[in-house]
Amino acid sequence: MSDTDTTTTAQAPAAAAPGYRLMAGAFAALRIFMGLVFLSNGLAKATDVGLYNWGFINFNLITAGSAQAIAGGAAQATYITPLAALYQGFVLPNWAFFGPFLTFVEIAIGLGLLFGVATRLAAVGGLLLLTPIWLMLLPTGGYLWEYPSEDILPLVLLAVVPAGRVAGLDRVLAPRFGGRWPF
Repeated sequence: MSDTDTTTTAQAPAAAAPGYRLMAGAFAALRIFMGLVFLSNGLAKATDVGLYNWGFINFNLITAGSAQAIAGGAAQATYITPLAALYQGFVLPNWAFFGPFLTFVEIAIGLGLLFGVATRLAAVGGLLLLTPIWLMLLPTGGYLWEYPSEDILPLVLLAVVPAGRVAGLDRVLAPRFGGRWPF
């Protein structure tokens, strides 16, 4: 950057080349999609409704009971002893706390990603929720590509790229905080 260049990070999207705008829009779409994933699964936990039949589409979401079963199965199947001990000795016995906590955090992550508020912090929160489960399931012979490609990699990208500055409230918040992380 030269001494005469006055373009700041907050101004870059408006003054950028079409390729940059296209990529920024793609990251915004990824952010919104991941927000919908977290928000819908958080609401499924809050309402305890996981199976849906809308006539033209049938799908299921992860309820609190399903999440507890997934965590329990992963903790029993893993070879990562400290992580298994944490889940079997602390998380699962205290599910009365961790179930509602998981619900609240998933909804918060979903809203943060959906509306582009502290987007990178929301993505890190998603990584903190999903990575332990993926690590526990990794040595069991399944989910080699599903968790990394569907959950982990998109969240890593969203933790690095300020995707909330396009079609998100981070666009307004970032300049107020000097463009620093997590905006």
